[in-house]
Amino acid sequence: MSALVVVTTAPVSHAHKIAKTLVDRRLAACVQMDDVTSYYRWGGKVKTEHEIRLTIKTRAELYDVLEKTLCDMTPYQTPEILAHPVTAGSRDYLKWIDEVTGESHD
Repeated sequence: MSALVVVTTAPVSHAHKIAKTLVDRRLAACVQMDDVTSYYRWGGKVKTEHEIRLTIKTRAELYDVLEKTLCDMTPYQTPEILAHPVTAGSRDYLKWIDEVTGESHD
């Protein structure tokens, strides 16, 4: 089964490094990056930050290794890492995800 994993990070150079590492290690078939503005409460205060949201296309069974890799790479104390199961999709696209995320994972 495929999964979409959502992560936020900053700065953009860090997002590029994460994306490249995940694809190089075959933990992700594709990583998309979007600029977002996040409002959140931290340390008793409301904060606003410019972040990069990464949408990672992967296989659900890679989640544990993917999460560990993301935690090792993130500068955040409590990183946002959310996994969403893919319950339907283009058969050819889902097959491609399976093919390109096989083996490696360093």
